[in-house]
Amino acid sequence: MEQPFDCLVIGAGYAGSVAARELAERGSRRVLVLERRDHIGGNAYDYPDGHGILIHKYGPHIFHTASKRVFDYLSRFTQWRRYQHRVIASLPRDNPEVVPAHKRTQGRLCFPVPFNLDSLEAAFGKADGGRLGEKLLDAYPAQSQVTILELRRNPDPEVAAIAEYVYEHVFVHYTRKQWDQTPEEIDPATTARVPVRLTRDDRYFQDPWQGMPLEGYTSLFRRMLDHPNITVALGVDARDRASFSEGQIRLDGLPFSGPVIFTGQADELFAFQEGRLPYRTLDFRLETHDRQFYQTHGTVNYTVDQDFTRITEFKHLTGQRLRDPVTAIMKEYSRPYTGAAGEIPYYAIINPENNARYDRYRARAARFPNLHLLGRLAEYKYYNMDAIVLRALELCDGLLGDKEGNP
Repeated sequence: MEQPFDCLVIGAGYAGSVAARELAERGSRRVLVLERRDHIGGNAYDYPDGHGILIHKYGPHIFHTASKRVFDYLSRFTQWRRYQHRVIASLPRDNPEVVPAHKRTQGRLCFPVPFNLDSLEAAFGKADGGRLGEKLLDAYPAQSQVTILELRRNPDPEVAAIAEYVYEHVFVHYTRKQWDQTPEEIDPATTARVPVRLTRDDRYFQDPWQGMPLEGYTSLFRRMLDHPNITVALGVDARDRASFSEGQIRLDGLPFSGPVIFTGQADELFAFQEGRLPYRTLDFRLETHDRQFYQTHGTVNYTVDQDFTRITEFKHLTGQRLRDPVTAIMKEYSRPYTGAAGEIPYYAIINPENNARYDRYRARAARFPNLHLLGRLAEYKYYNMDAIVLRALELCDGLLGDKEGNP
């Protein structure tokens, strides 16, 4: 018996779907995609709720990229809604340890993040904030942003104090909620890279191409995987059909020598023989409210108080306007990933010990000459959506012998 497929892709998220399309279309290969979930799209999967609001089931996904190749590639499968993501931080005004005395009033203090000149005026008042902004512009005339490390080193105590304010009110408490660690425990260089923008541009991303898929991410993936050379099997655990043993991969009991692209957890692939790789997971609380909008922005970060890290309101992202006054929001809660049923590993916890453990899994994978690890879980790295699309394209360039990415 011969294998009916030339390539095997495990996972139907960005990494797997882009690779499957490239191998099927550019390489004319017969591709089998195995997906454990009952849907395509990975964590970018979205669906309409009972009111027709498009919900991002696994948290908000905002497309942005500096790669024209990525933008042009995805544009084959979707039209775009123009969308510039803007995020604000929300802090309690009345906490004397959080807000300057002159700002302690009822309500909450809100300002754009990343921290910019408008944020400075919101936090310190228009007069003092404006004066401090001029100091920053005079001190760093050739820069569009400055890190808090640079600010801390400034001999002017008022400038150095801005760094401490941003660290305390925007970064450190939020980071502890998200990671249950101090920034220094995660990565000593993390704090140093926190920016203060020396502009009034309040967009969260600065990339030249930004937007949202007009009909949603799931429609994008559906079109991407719609190719006669692609077979997608949903609700299938790859371990039920594929085995990895003694340097050989078998599919449905038969040896498989074609490319195998694995996008799942590297530790799970090898039965956790080197121990579990730690992750952070997220719990989502979806709420429906009988009003047109719940908040002013698509995402509001709760950087100091509240158990959740942020609230996303999807109608801001999708641009939907419904006749009935109803909206949907999602609160995010971060906690350790335990591997329990139903949990999803979202964020790798990068440190030297965990990297060394992953290297041992990568060495196990290298024993299989036709196995390629691709994606956040398989490579134990954090990738934005556009970055993993580019990684998948470049992997297929190599597999197909086309370094330029030409069809």
